[in-house]
Amino acid sequence: MSLINPADSLERQNEKLIRIAASLMRHVEHGTAQSGEAYAQFERAALLEKRVRERTIELERTLNLLHESNSQLARANDETEDARRNLADAIETVSEGFALFDGDDRLVMCNSRFCRDFRDTVRDLRPGLAFAHYVERVSRSRHLFLPEGISAAEWCAERLRKHADRRAMFNVRHGQDRWLQVSEHRTANGGTVVLQTDVTDLIRLERQERLKLKDKQTRMIRATLDHLDQGVCIFDEHGRLVAWNEKTGTLLNLPARRLHLGASFAGLLERVEQEFRFSDAGDREAFITWAALGGHRGPIHFELMRDTGAIIQVFGRGMPDGGFLFSSTDVTAEREAARRLTEVNEMLEARVMERTLELEDALSAAERANASKSRFVAAASHDLLQPLSAAKLFISSLSDRSQSPGDRAVLDKAESALTSAEQLIDALLDISKLESDGLNFDIRPVALREILGPLRDEMEVLAARKGLRLRMVDSSLTVETDPSYLRRVVQNLVGNAIRYTAEGTVLVGVRRAGGAARIEVRDTGPGIAEDDQSAIFEEFHRLDSGASANDGLGLGLAIVERACARLGHPLGLWSEPGRGSCFMVSLPVLGSVAPKRAASPTPARPAGLAQAGLIVLLVENDPQLRRAMTVLMESWGVNVIEAENADGALELLQDLEITPDALVLDYQLGAGMSGTQLFGEITTRLGRLPCVIVSADRSVALREACDGLRIELLSKPVDRHRLGRFFDAVVRGGIVAV
Repeated sequence: MSLINPADSLERQNEKLIRIAASLMRHVEHGTAQSGEAYAQFERAALLEKRVRERTIELERTLNLLHESNSQLARANDETEDARRNLADAIETVSEGFALFDGDDRLVMCNSRFCRDFRDTVRDLRPGLAFAHYVERVSRSRHLFLPEGISAAEWCAERLRKHADRRAMFNVRHGQDRWLQVSEHRTANGGTVVLQTDVTDLIRLERQERLKLKDKQTRMIRATLDHLDQGVCIFDEHGRLVAWNEKTGTLLNLPARRLHLGASFAGLLERVEQEFRFSDAGDREAFITWAALGGHRGPIHFELMRDTGAIIQVFGRGMPDGGFLFSSTDVTAEREAARRLTEVNEMLEARVMERTLELEDALSAAERANASKSRFVAAASHDLLQPLSAAKLFISSLSDRSQSPGDRAVLDKAESALTSAEQLIDALLDISKLESDGLNFDIRPVALREILGPLRDEMEVLAARKGLRLRMVDSSLTVETDPSYLRRVVQNLVGNAIRYTAEGTVLVGVRRAGGAARIEVRDTGPGIAEDDQSAIFEEFHRLDSGASANDGLGLGLAIVERACARLGHPLGLWSEPGRGSCFMVSLPVLGSVAPKRAASPTPARPAGLAQAGLIVLLVENDPQLRRAMTVLMESWGVNVIEAENADGALELLQDLEITPDALVLDYQLGAGMSGTQLFGEITTRLGRLPCVIVSADRSVALREACDGLRIELLSKPVDRHRLGRFFDAVVRGGIVAV
């Protein structure tokens, strides 16, 4: 039970408590009984008074807070109103039309310049106006100039579509040639700010600049046409002349009164026909039909001829706007030069034919002489060697019997001279055999240690006499070759290295390179200059002109080159003056190529090639290998046309104007074109020819590419027997796998 009603106000509750307290005080003071109960009531009254006083203080504090909040709210309202007035003033000072729509596309505020140019819509611009209603009222304004063919409803729909974008900017025409640029921007809360800017001056200035530019371009085009060395006429889609240059009148013999703006194409053509005739009777009708076509026209060209001999080339082309133009060029001098060039070519061809016949006669005579020389050397060598051998025996007998040192020195010199003569005859006989068509090689598996071992024992004595160190690295490889000729090749290379090396080492070793074994003979001699590296393989050529006959006859390297060419073993050379030389011979390792029969000797040249007269195009970028293959094929009686790269081969075929019987192409030619690509280019020009690709690449991809082109693949080092079988198949007229 409460002494006061909680629903009363604080002032009423305080008043009641004061009255209760006074009554209790009077009762205590005047009461006859001072019982404990009365005192307790007094204490409760005092407590109630304390609580009333606390509630009163809290009430006063709450009232103060309420008064302070009301003051702050009043100040905030004043500041908000000031900010709104400042914003409105600021927007009003903007030189552009400004309007703000909220997130619900309702107008919040705008300045007086907004839609000022659409005066009949201003009265509807009130806060709360929907954006769609604003656009609809503008579209119906009589001050709005709608684009041609666009209705007010269509303009309104397009305007609302642009409003859906976050940013939009476009131009609107109003009044007499006046323009507004309207731009829209989204606010952070989804509202829209619309700005209207008068861009009339900018558009007019841009229009003036465009007209100036167009006029400048017209002058530039006119100047360009006047400076052309060709006659140019431009017609519109109706066949009326709109532009031309003075060269047109000069070339087509047209008077100035004929060339005027608006002149008809038919009239000009009639005038041209009075002075010229078409080189082809059908060109006139084709030209008239082409000019009458509408829309897109393809190019057309023909020639006009005059009785004086002048020739005018005419080229026509359509233009995107339906018009057309044609140019005329005087090609009289070019046609006359071409005619004279044709006459010169015919004369040169006749001379070339005469020279070819003379060369064929000379070649036949040289071949007969060479064959006669080879037969003579082969026949004479045996007769010469017999007495030389006997003379050496007699001298050896005299040397054994003679006791005088002087006599022995004379006999040793005589024996040395006879030995040199014997070596010369042996070398000449070897060269004669290598150049002979009837030479047979004994091709069979040969262990390289069987060649290198005996040579080491033999050549170490020669090296020791000169104070050189001869080092031969043993090899376990087995190759396919003629052992006697391979021994002669290596012997000549080692002997040559020892002969021209003054001090140091001669090293002989074998490197494995894929399916080939490369024998290398290195020395520390004086080296060979690049200009002399081809000449050293010529007969009787020695770089040391002061050397005696005992120092070499100049036939060793000639024998090496011919033997390697006939055996199909590529021969290489690296040398640098002052650093020494390295001769390299590559041979097929046993098992890297298809097995061959070793029972019978293999002929040195394929049968029937000498009589076939084959012409073969050889394209190989390595000069040493190209030389070796050329010597080999020419020894078979094959006529070789050789080139270093694809461009040179194509130019050579074009200049000679012949079609070879077969193609031997290296795969990696450099210069961006491979052997297979060159084969495709030659096939396009000359038709399909028998072809073999030569490459050290043994990848499956290359094999599949050659199979797809139906051409043969011959791996390096080149197997002369497989190459010979390819030529045999060409002669027989059917290409088989080599």
